[in-house]
This record gives sequence, structure tokens and C-alpha cells, in this order.
Amino acid sequence: MRVLGTGLSAGRLLGLWLPPRPPRPPGPRLSNGRAAAAGALKRAMDELLHRAVPAMPAYELREKTPAPAENQCADFMSFYGSLAEASERAELLSRLARGFGVDHSQVAEQSAGVLQLRQQPREAAVLLQAEDRLRYALVPRYRSLFHHISKLDGGVRFLVQLRADLLEAQALKLVEGPHVREMNGVLKSMLSEWFASGFLNLERVTWHSPCEVLQKISKSEAVHPVKNWMDMKRRVGSYRRCYFFSHCSTPGEPLIVLHVALTSEISNTIQTILVKECPPAEAEEQSRITTAVFYSLSLAQQGLQGVELGTFLIKRVVKELQQKEFPHLGVFSSLSPIPGFTKWLQGLLKSKAKEHGRSELFTDAECREIAEVTGGGPVNETLRALLSSGEWVQSERLVRALQAPLMRLCAWYLYGEKHRGYALNPVANFHLQNGAVMWRLNWMGDASLKGITGSCGLMVNYRYFLEDTAANRVAYLGSQNIKASEQVLSLVAQFQKNSKL
Repeated sequence: MRVLGTGLSAGRLLGLWLPPRPPRPPGPRLSNGRAAAAGALKRAMDELLHRAVPAMPAYELREKTPAPAENQCADFMSFYGSLAEASERAELLSRLARGFGVDHSQVAEQSAGVLQLRQQPREAAVLLQAEDRLRYALVPRYRSLFHHISKLDGGVRFLVQLRADLLEAQALKLVEGPHVREMNGVLKSMLSEWFASGFLNLERVTWHSPCEVLQKISKSEAVHPVKNWMDMKRRVGSYRRCYFFSHCSTPGEPLIVLHVALTSEISNTIQTILVKECPPAEAEEQSRITTAVFYSLSLAQQGLQGVELGTFLIKRVVKELQQKEFPHLGVFSSLSPIPGFTKWLQGLLKSKAKEHGRSELFTDAECREIAEVTGGGPVNETLRALLSSGEWVQSERLVRALQAPLMRLCAWYLYGEKHRGYALNPVANFHLQNGAVMWRLNWMGDASLKGITGSCGLMVNYRYFLEDTAANRVAYLGSQNIKASEQVLSLVAQFQKNSKL
């Protein structure tokens, strides 16, 4: 999405036509030319924004002021689409956030009015109107631009991509500051309304789905990358289900994708799901299907990060499976990766290595066994090097020696490490917010290179007991209580006994 509509492009606003030129050696002339072009582009951005972003009408005229002409919003879309460089798009978004936000003088004036009325006995209607004026003053100008763009053909899709660009620019530190964060929050809130569950369609993917849909599903897979077409065929074949949400305005366009394995028990390794021995066309036996394992949830539109889609998708898929295909289906669980565990463990080992004392992460017996296998040396430093390369899995003896300590360390990482009171691991936090139970840690659950380097080969099942999910969700969100199985709690207790953090 870099060319949208037929409005103004950056070149037309600059009044320039720049034919291809052969490269010139660097020098003052080239540097000056670049500076002049950059300055002209920034002036063009300011001119566009002042023309495209509607002024906030007076409070009394807020419902009587006509909407801006469609071509003003189309010009913004076309100009933005013509910016080829991420830095240029970031510059435009930064100028929009800084220059067209809230009028702080109006906010101060209306706030003072509300405070004054609260100190004087007045009718409730007078105070309520003053508060309404304050709410109106708190609306940033760019919100009106986004609102009018959303009404244009392809406007919502444009805004999803614009937010994806904004998030990428923030990650790359091309834009920073409170104004940009505020604009991101406003846009996220608007997208959350437009992509509420009532506007979403559940669509199933099969091998007979349109080729472009299969390609988008394959491209968007972020958890377990699709290797080839045969791999894709297995993932939508027998004993497998693939669903996605699309918006009612863009049917067939995946927003978020969920892959499900239909099994006789809760899977403990991803390889048993991805490398299926049965042919893709095998007929399903209903009696063999008692369990649904959610093994991949991937966002296809990065601009929808933070918009609550995954929770609704899992609920809809459970309902779809039970009501339309498998009324007897009663066991629901994820088989989830543990992103960030290896990185967290590396940091922990590094901090302990600096203390030059006895390892507080491993028992004396574990230290001796690890030292014997690795040839001696400080355990923390040795393991840091081994975990970085992933070569430790080539030694069966070392794999056995590390199983117990890594299992309890991972249990603590998932259960005990917190961010603002909630699980630090984002996948754990997602499932716990949904009301799932942290049910089982699986040693060598993912033996792929990605699994070994990202989480030391560990995976975890979050089990959904449908009758308890509401209560578990309330307990986690309200009291930050994590519901966990005996296996997980036992590993956490072992960590607390054997480690001194």
C-alpha cells in the first residue's frame, strides 16, 4: 500500500518532476540538493496537513459544520501512499501528531469552568454541559481526519496500514515522544470500535480455498513458518482446521488466523502436529477426535496489534467446532511457544556470572554433572555460550542434565516473572487473560532451531476449562492470580527451594 487513490502525490505538491539521473560522486552539491529536497518535502507535508486536517468547529457548531470534501482526505491518502521511505512516512506522522492534537489552552479553559461550577450550587444540566464541553476539547484534531478517511472506499484498510507503519517507526525509533504515543492510542481505540466482534466474519480455510487466501495465510504464519505447499496442505487437511476473521467490509481478507489440531489427547510436541504421518486426504474418524489443540495464532494485519481479536477468535472457533462438527468435543488446549525465555535466562546467567560465586540457579549435583559433560569451567558462563548457539541439544547427556533445571526455571519465568503484576511472557498473559489454566510444561516440545534458540525447546499447554474460564479471567485481571496445574506449581516450588533470586 504505497499508492492509493488518484489525489495528490508528494511530487505534485512539490511542483517537481524528477527524471532518473545517473549517480553523481558525493560532494557539497549533492548534499545541498538533498537538503533542499528534504526541506521542500517537509514544507509540502505542512501544506498538506493544514489543508487535509479539518479545524475543530466551535462547540455550538459541532453538529452543524459540514464534513470536509472527500478529495481532501483522498489527497492525504495519496500523498502518504507516495512516500516510499519509512523515514518520510514517520516524519509526516510525527508532524500530524505534534501539530494537530489537542488544543491545550481550550482544555485548561474548559477544565477551569468545570471546577468553578463544582464549587457553586448549580443545576445538574449546567455542570453536565460544561463537562461535555471539556470532553469535546479533549478530542485531538487528527481524530477527525481518521474518522473521515474511514468513510472512504478502502479508508479503514488504509488506516490499518498507517498504524502498522506508525508501530514500525516507533520500534525503529524513527518517531518518539508522548504526542506520537497518544496518536497511536487514539487510532488503536478507533480501530477497536471498527473491528468489534459484531463486524467480524469467521471463515474456514481448506485446500479448496482461493489461492490468494492460502498465500496470505502462509505469509502471515508467524509461530511455525510454512515450509512449502505440501506443508500448507497438511495444515488445512484432515484432523486440522484453519480459521480466520475477516471484516464485513473486506470478506476473504484475513485479519487474524488460528490453526487447530483435532486429536485424541493434548499434544506435547509441535512436531507431532506439523509432521503428520497420515496423508492430508485421510477421512476423519469422529471417535478419534476428543481434543482441539490451538497451536498457532497469528496476526495478519500488524496495524491491529492490541485490538482484541484473538480472544474472540478462539471463542468463535470453540463454538463453531462444538455446534457444527463435534458436539462431543470437550477438551480445549493450546500448545504454545515461550518467546523470550532464552533471552531472559541468558540475562539471568550473565548477572549471576558477575558474582563469581556459587551458582544460585543450579544445585551442587547439577553443577557437577553439567561441568563433567562440558569439560569444567564456570557453569553460568558455559551455559550462556551453549544456549547462544543451540549446540547443547547435540549431546544427549547434556540434554538430560539440563532438563530438570531448565524446566523449573521456565516454570518460574512463566508463573513468577511479572510486568505490572501480570505475567511477563506475552503469550502467557494472553491465555491467562482469556481464563485458561497454565497446565503443562513440555520438555523438547519444539525441537526446531527456532524452538531451541527461542525457548530451549520448551513449550507449554494452556488449557481451557470452559466452565471455569470466566472465573479464572476475573481472578487474573482483578487479583492477578494465576491458575496453574500441580505440575507447574511443583516446578515453581522446586525453583524457590533450589534458587536464590
